[in-house]
Amino acid sequence: MARDDERRARAAEAPIVGGLPDAPGILAAMQLAPGLGAHLRGLADELLVNDFPGSTLTRGERELLATAVSAGAGCVYCMDSHSAFAEELLSAGGAKPDGVIDSVTTGGDAGRGPRLSALLHIARTVGRRALDLSRADVDRATTAGASDGDVQLAVLIASAFSMYNRMVDGLRARTPPTREAFRDRARQIAEHGYGSAGVKAIPG
Repeated sequence: MARDDERRARAAEAPIVGGLPDAPGILAAMQLAPGLGAHLRGLADELLVNDFPGSTLTRGERELLATAVSAGAGCVYCMDSHSAFAEELLSAGGAKPDGVIDSVTTGGDAGRGPRLSALLHIARTVGRRALDLSRADVDRATTAGASDGDVQLAVLIASAFSMYNRMVDGLRARTPPTREAFRDRARQIAEHGYGSAGVKAIPG
């Protein structure tokens, strides 16, 4: 219920920065300049879609990391969009995401195993304060089966989403009042990724 109240409150907020495009969330930032949009979409593809050297993380797991960081930052738009993308990808992969999303958005890991739990902890720590990340945090992840590439990607996703979150909320870009608003886009993202012309609207 607290998250629903948070969504409604955020959806009621108007942008505080003038001259924004009439678009929600990260789309408002992306449309400020053509090059900016291309680079932000490209970064999302590199971190969340494309093969990453040495990483075993699935696309669904990457989206869970983005969701966790966004939830920790209180960015409702990014939390809801990426949790919808995670749910779509996990379902398509044969997993049952029941309860997973709610758990991740409230600081848990929904019993996804010690490897992902440790990587979620790394992402949340970097999203909160990067210098709080310790060797012990990294060792916990690698002992649980995470590769160096997995740890690298968790750090990079957390860092990138710290930026995306601040773009969205710093501009007070419009945010939908429900997570259902991202269902159609979730299917597009699952099929095409972020930078493809096949995606008509790309939330962050």
